[in-house]
Amino acid sequence: MSDIAWDLPNPFVLSFSARPEDIDGYGHVNNTVYLKWIDAVGWAHSDAAGMSAEQCRELGRGFAMRRHEIDYLASAYADDEVQVGTWITELDGKLRSTRQFQIVRLSDGKTLLRAKTTFICTNLETGRPVRMPEIFKEVYQVDPAVAAALQDSL
Repeated sequence: MSDIAWDLPNPFVLSFSARPEDIDGYGHVNNTVYLKWIDAVGWAHSDAAGMSAEQCRELGRGFAMRRHEIDYLASAYADDEVQVGTWITELDGKLRSTRQFQIVRLSDGKTLLRAKTTFICTNLETGRPVRMPEIFKEVYQVDPAVAAALQDSL
């Protein structure tokens, strides 16, 4: 299926295949695998935006997960091909950033998961919250098309 009904425009997307080791005792992809997928797409999106983990370590600043909200909507099974999309949907320019995620099975276009993660900028040495550096404000901006779509959905 080529046309995915993404929740928001311009997602950053990675593809994954459900492997036999991803399957749990009930015969579907385990919920922890979905978390690995959304974690991987978040890191890859940061890299693509120009802020690698190495750069964050050099700055001594990074985003720590504060809260996950996950809606598991349907199951993936062995050999399913999925795409995971992410968007930065909020950036307060001080401490907080929010990403949304969507996992879609390619064979039928079904959305399997929607998630929202709130991050807090932290000092990587102390683990304490700290005001985000200017470079974070530049790299982690909300796409104007995403902002407009979010505004329209209110």
